[in-house]
Amino acid sequence: MHDIWNPWHGCKKISEGCKNCYMYYLDNVRANKDGAIIYKSKTNFDYPLKKDKNGNYKVKSGEQIRICMTSDFFLEEADNWRDEAWNIIKIRSDVKFFILTKRADRIRDNLPKDWNTGYDNVILNVTCENQKRADERIPILLDIPAKHRGVMVAPFIGKVSIKKYLETGKIEQVIAGGENYDGSRLCKYEWVKFLSDECKKENITFCFIETGNKFEKDSKTYFIKSKKIQSKMAYKLNVNFIGKEIKYELRKYGQESLFDNKINYIPYFKKSCNTCSSKLICNGCSRCDNCNED
Repeated sequence: MHDIWNPWHGCKKISEGCKNCYMYYLDNVRANKDGAIIYKSKTNFDYPLKKDKNGNYKVKSGEQIRICMTSDFFLEEADNWRDEAWNIIKIRSDVKFFILTKRADRIRDNLPKDWNTGYDNVILNVTCENQKRADERIPILLDIPAKHRGVMVAPFIGKVSIKKYLETGKIEQVIAGGENYDGSRLCKYEWVKFLSDECKKENITFCFIETGNKFEKDSKTYFIKSKKIQSKMAYKLNVNFIGKEIKYELRKYGQESLFDNKINYIPYFKKSCNTCSSKLICNGCSRCDNCNED
């Protein structure tokens, strides 16, 4: 996948879901770094504005970009950088931006001045790893003006019911996934199926992206190290559901007219993507030509 923009890196742990943070683990294993050290990216901060040798944006119109997958967009330590990031998001009003945060309480005070009822190309998402955090963060999200809202239950470490929030009609997408890497906690099929059924009832898209390292189904516990196998196993559970379409109004910067669907980005998928549980919400392969698969 090539849909990640990390304008800054590092984070501070604030809740139960942070206990075994994958970013902390990977920083330590890959670079012997402390994930709590927060810094602005020197080479990637303006990623959505980068162009190829022909002067065209590398990120194509209609693509979806996930922001701050190794940090938190509303992190206090990033306050001095966020306005510039918002400006990039506004300039690329032809691109969808997926913002995910555990800091729901900081969203309202850190929106751009011209946010009004929300940017048409932004979906605001909160994580809720358990029922406590769902009941804490989702009401805040629902009270914030936004064109698009979503929920991510990850790491999925306890049964979660969000039926009353889905019934408001303000949530357009729910993503869930088990925990990975050091100290992974159990994710249970019954929790996933329960949440999937709640989403189906309200015709809201649900995507279970991966089982995590430790997954229980029919009283049997599976230990799955490979994320590729986790994704295939999640796909085979048949709990994913495509609900009402999320309709983004994408525009060229400074223009009022909407895009013609014919020129919107069409994701490219490899054969192996057909059994990947994330395909439902994926931006597709980057066509890097580093593999031989069609």
